[in-house]
Amino acid sequence: MSNTITTTNFNFPDQKSVYRGKVREVYNINDELLVMVATDRLSAFDVVLPKGIPYKGQILNQIATRFMELTEDIVPNWLIATPDPNVAVGHLCEPFKVEMVIRGYLSGHAAREYAAGRRQICGVTMAEGLKENDKFPEPIITPTTKADNGSHDEDISREAILSKGIVSEEDYIVLEKFTRDLFQRGTEIAADRGLILVDTKYEFGKTKEGVIVLIDEIHTPDSSRYFYADGYQERQDKGEEQKQLSKEFVRRWLIENGFQGQEGQQIPEMTDAYIESVSERYIELYENILGEKFVKADIANIDQRIDKNVLDYLSTKA
Repeated sequence: MSNTITTTNFNFPDQKSVYRGKVREVYNINDELLVMVATDRLSAFDVVLPKGIPYKGQILNQIATRFMELTEDIVPNWLIATPDPNVAVGHLCEPFKVEMVIRGYLSGHAAREYAAGRRQICGVTMAEGLKENDKFPEPIITPTTKADNGSHDEDISREAILSKGIVSEEDYIVLEKFTRDLFQRGTEIAADRGLILVDTKYEFGKTKEGVIVLIDEIHTPDSSRYFYADGYQERQDKGEEQKQLSKEFVRRWLIENGFQGQEGQQIPEMTDAYIESVSERYIELYENILGEKFVKADIANIDQRIDKNVLDYLSTKA
């Protein structure tokens, strides 16, 4: 599929450096601002897949920025402006080297660990007798280390984070509180949309002034798992799969085609028809999560569009 943005090579005024993540590319402007471009890359099992998904970057960026606005009264965030559908501009922050994963239900990675007979995840004990997708009595925080590209995020306990000095105890207490507050707000917003926020991850950083803020994405289908609330209990009672909104459908497709990111495994072929189906699924996610119709941006010359919009914005800050 053409008209996707899978890599960028912008050269903005006062640009100091570029960090290329699995999906986002982050431009440091004069050690003051970060210009974060959400590409159309698709990653799963910590591997970037070979083809882009039309509109995926726009969808992720617009969901994340909307949820930043909907939660800024409870947790401060890095965001300043969104000059382009694929771009967020915010304060330069020093990221914490952990991702704060919070789970309300036994799903995904936690369910796979549970099925393997393990009853502890990240130092947190899971009760006996649970079925996949059952609700936990209380949400559990299961942090991971933040991996470089090509590496896997690794589960880590609160105790290990503190004993290794990855995060100070004082800061970690704040991260835990922010994580629970954001998950509670996300749960309430999801319920209004007829959805269940199953699990998600948050990333935090510190501003130059030492303020802990939310960074990166929040409550997107790449970072979160949602179920449809309607029929959830009936499906659980019958032992049926839950109807869900998340990137899990991509992971399932990969698993079914013999790929889980392990050495020696081949990424299955992504046909144009499959890529289009993934794009349509992401649009469905957007419309359900935000409760509004998705408006496609002009992607005829997506690189030029982003470049112009960012340059126009930065010229107002000069």
